[in-house]
Amino acid sequence: MSELATYRGTGKRKTSVARVILRPGDGATWFNGRTLEDYFPRASHRTQVLAPLRVAGLEGTYDLRVRVHGGGPSGQAGAVRHGVARALVEADPELRTVLKREGFLARDSRIVERKKAGLHKARKAPQFSKR
Repeated sequence: MSELATYRGTGKRKTSVARVILRPGDGATWFNGRTLEDYFPRASHRTQVLAPLRVAGLEGTYDLRVRVHGGGPSGQAGAVRHGVARALVEADPELRTVLKREGFLARDSRIVERKKAGLHKARKAPQFSKR
């Protein structure tokens, strides 16, 4: 078989969706055509993205290829983390308990609450005037 084994995972957070492909390799990263450092300039986001690999003790053993869209940097980093964790479980089901204990397999369901009519934001009401 000429094609290396590939493991896929879809991650979601807020309004971001990340499609992650893991291939056995030397730790190369590809995020929408850019490197990890280029796509996530903030160190905390880079740490968050690679957290599942670090916890599993597999840093540098998989090449990471990610298509991510929607939302902002934090939502995208969370979506990628979720996708990487799901792909790792597909690669090695033994890792499921470790990743689940860390909370990487849980879909963070918090999304922005909709704005209501007559209010400034979802809950921010206009200033009350007694007279």
